[in-house]
Amino acid sequence: MAGGVSYRLLNQELAHRLDDSVNETYSVVASTYAKDDVEDLIAAINTYASLTTADRSLFAVEDKQGRRLAGNFTPPLLPDGLSTIESEDVGLGDGGVYRIRAGTIDGTRLIVGESFDEVQRLSRVQLVSLLWAALFAVVTAVGGGIFLAIRAQSRLDAVAGTMFDVSNGQLDRRIPLLGNGDDIDVVSRQINSSLDQLSSLVEGMRQVSADIAHELKTPLNRLKMTLDQAVDTGERGGDVAGLLQEARAEGDQINATFDALLRISQIEAGARKRRFQNVDLASVVALIGEIYVDVAGDAGQQLLVVSSSPDRDVVVGDRELLTQMLVNLVENAIRHCPEGSTIRIELTRKNEEVIVVVSDDGPGIPLDEHDKVFRRLYRLDKSRTTPGSGLGLSLVRAIADLHGATIKLEDNKPGVRVTIALPAKH
Repeated sequence: MAGGVSYRLLNQELAHRLDDSVNETYSVVASTYAKDDVEDLIAAINTYASLTTADRSLFAVEDKQGRRLAGNFTPPLLPDGLSTIESEDVGLGDGGVYRIRAGTIDGTRLIVGESFDEVQRLSRVQLVSLLWAALFAVVTAVGGGIFLAIRAQSRLDAVAGTMFDVSNGQLDRRIPLLGNGDDIDVVSRQINSSLDQLSSLVEGMRQVSADIAHELKTPLNRLKMTLDQAVDTGERGGDVAGLLQEARAEGDQINATFDALLRISQIEAGARKRRFQNVDLASVVALIGEIYVDVAGDAGQQLLVVSSSPDRDVVVGDRELLTQMLVNLVENAIRHCPEGSTIRIELTRKNEEVIVVVSDDGPGIPLDEHDKVFRRLYRLDKSRTTPGSGLGLSLVRAIADLHGATIKLEDNKPGVRVTIALPAKH
């Protein structure tokens, strides 16, 4: 389209220039005429005609009767002003076209003209140039399009191949990235991120399934043995009340484990987000400190609470869940720390985060177990001789994730330090 417009504009400009040239030549020749002296005009026409050929320029002078007095062609009947004629009209059989200017000076007709040959030649040059440019553009566009299409298709094939492998159980497969930040790279990075999350969830499900089977096998066996013992005792006429109480306690523990697992699943699904509101963490920490200072004292431990200004420690969340999160951490510290230990709850504001730290100086957690203790049903006591289900820290992690918080487990030297950073309310 640009070439067509350019071609048309150039032709128009060349036609205007040809008209200007014909008019200028006509004016120059006409200026040689003196009143009642046509000889100078005839001489000028003969001079111009001798300097060119009829296929390029035309000159003629006619008297009042239409007889040619001078020039290199015999003009047909032409109106005054500019007009266009073909070579056949003037007895020239070369197929050319001329731009003619005719006029009358004191009864004498003056006709000058120029061939369109130069205009047509330049027009052809431009047309050929445009055609070559168009051909180059088309070849480049088609070639580039084919190259980009093949390249994009190969990358899409890689995406399809990766998804096919993932659907067949190869959850470790990822889409290769070029790193150039184009649209396919952006989508591939998002897919890889989703696959990472999927892999983590599937691995978590596998681990949870194995842990549930392992965790519940022992209490279910104990429950069965207790019930069998109660049946035998009952058949012998003995008292089975104690055995039934023991069986009920085992059943309650199993139910509590499933309730905790269900609660964690509900939290991870985000069902509690609709209950979010402004929560003053300082008041939550103060309440926990007030309740558990005596519990820690009964265990021979000391609970300290350090809180910053209450009006700066507001977050958006579920007050009940945030309280449960901190209670789990405090109870975990009280349960696993010996007498004489000190447990601290610290609440501070740093930039756009409210930071809660629960620390103790007890036996701590081995560094290689820091990530594992957040798994469901994972316990440091592999023999399961101590009370607990291994879900306390899993619940803490689920609540922190629900509130967009980061949780970090560190060595307190001695003891353990749990740091939770929650987004502060703006």
